[in-house]
Amino acid sequence: MMPRILIIDDDHHILIMTKKMLERAGFEVELASNGNEGLELFKRMPVDLVITDIIMPEKEGLETIRAMKKLRADLKIIAMSGGGKISSNNYLDAAKIFGATRVLGKPFSQKQMVSTVHELLSDPSDKNQYSKSSDLAGLKKEQGRQKGSGDNQ
Repeated sequence: MMPRILIIDDDHHILIMTKKMLERAGFEVELASNGNEGLELFKRMPVDLVITDIIMPEKEGLETIRAMKKLRADLKIIAMSGGGKISSNNYLDAAKIFGATRVLGKPFSQKQMVSTVHELLSDPSDKNQYSKSSDLAGLKKEQGRQKGSGDNQ
């Protein structure tokens, strides 16, 4: 069974772009356009990973992360932000505090997103580390160690 990923973002273009890149990588993808819609989908269907924007109308990403972590503490979440009134780093730092497992600044590359998703879905012991664009080399090294250790799932 393919891992199922829920993507939450109010930007339709980001939703479709991310969905296509993850489906090409072999994942099943569900979409939601805001935190309320994402939370309802999350309650109705099991997902292996959630990717959420931070700045959204109706229910923003930090509230969404907190609500989902209350329902399932071990849920892996990637928070993403391009910033807004303050720097995206401030939003992403807050997302880590609220329980995001990884953070990605927008814009992100297909390679960054797919690598981060593979990393999170292949390492069940991972707890609240994060990845930024500058950490991509470290991410690749970690993936190489995981592949070499034979504990891929």
